[in-house]
Amino acid sequence: MSFLQDKKFGMISLGCDKNRVDAERMLGILREKGYTITDDAAEANILIVNTCAFLQSARKEAIDTVLDCNGYRGGNLEKIVVSGCLPEKYISELFPSLTEGDVFLGCSDAEALLPALEHSYAEGVRVDAVEKGTEGEEGRVLTTPLHYAYLKIADGCDNHCTYCLIPKIRGRYRSYPEEKLVAEAASLGDLSELILVAQDTTRYGTDAGGPSRLPGLIRKLSALENIGHIRLLYCYPEAITDELIEEMAVNPKVLPYIDIPLQHSEDRILKLMNRKGTRAEYLALIAKLRDRIPGIAVRSTFIAGFPSETREECEALASFLREAKLTNCGFFAYSREPETPAYKLPGQIPAREKQRRVRMLYRAQREVSRAFLQGKKGTVVDVLCDGIDYERGMFEGRAYWSAPEIDGKVYFHAPLAEQGKVYRVRITGADDYDLYGETEDYRK
Repeated sequence: MSFLQDKKFGMISLGCDKNRVDAERMLGILREKGYTITDDAAEANILIVNTCAFLQSARKEAIDTVLDCNGYRGGNLEKIVVSGCLPEKYISELFPSLTEGDVFLGCSDAEALLPALEHSYAEGVRVDAVEKGTEGEEGRVLTTPLHYAYLKIADGCDNHCTYCLIPKIRGRYRSYPEEKLVAEAASLGDLSELILVAQDTTRYGTDAGGPSRLPGLIRKLSALENIGHIRLLYCYPEAITDELIEEMAVNPKVLPYIDIPLQHSEDRILKLMNRKGTRAEYLALIAKLRDRIPGIAVRSTFIAGFPSETREECEALASFLREAKLTNCGFFAYSREPETPAYKLPGQIPAREKQRRVRMLYRAQREVSRAFLQGKKGTVVDVLCDGIDYERGMFEGRAYWSAPEIDGKVYFHAPLAEQGKVYRVRITGADDYDLYGETEDYRK
């Protein structure tokens, strides 16, 4: 008799959308075995906390979440599973100290979940099942709204940016088989939007030798009838080929949107980061994209306060933002992570100064974003409805230039709007990040 019979499972997934896919695969195993999955932590007999370990703040959040979950022990909770990046990298320190966890799994150990839990119940012991396994063929339980989903096309990274722990956590770059990805996408149901993710999507297939196979994968995914549109995230600038740009330009299913994590604009800092590009090359790439794909939305992320960054270099980055006029941006203070080359660099910058520089960069980008959004007033745009904002009393959705959760929204009035459907919205207002409007058939 299984010790897991009639157990209810809950999942808390932290960190990035790539982590989300890992969590959804684990839920897929549970669904396939017939277990009950609940989104109410108080109802769960077994809680899985899928962790991130990219930054110190993420590691703290993961441990705090496990400690918070432990508070349910007085009710239905019997076991806590700690999975993902934190055990993958830090199991030797984590297992002895985080006694609130009953089972520990690495990033690719989903298949060990049930056997490890059975062992923990049978023997009354805590189980370290971190084995650096391989990704299985399990299905997924979507945790996104049903009209969009993420497709993780690879794991690991070979770029070795000097501030980043990902290669030490996730290992070498590994592309998932093309046929597996197409089958997975086909199994996700009718999607308005399929979002391709990896630590670096542009290098898909290069680990087998030869050029990137991302354009070919996009073509195969586009042929699926259940896929409405495809969105590309995390495209490294030096690996964006003319073939990829051409595929984006001619393929009607590929949204005119690209996320390019530039991280900085100034050549000296880029070299210290081990980034393969220069300010001039980045501006030329953005110009090329806009020339071939008119109206393309370019998103990026930047790090402020990297070791030895001068105020002048940060101000030059702000000047780059005004010149590049990127559609959406995120800014982060440099986090000094042990075991990264940048940890030992001289010229570490005080936390208060790093936060001041982040605020300065946000102010610069706010000017760009405000001008872009104000220019949409009076126009009619296609908006994918994501649901309802009950506080505003409006429907909420996104135009093509916004990815879910990270970019701005369009709030709109309509007689009726259905999640996953596209509506023509006349824009009547704008602020620094969001747009407001109404469908053409709306009557106050």
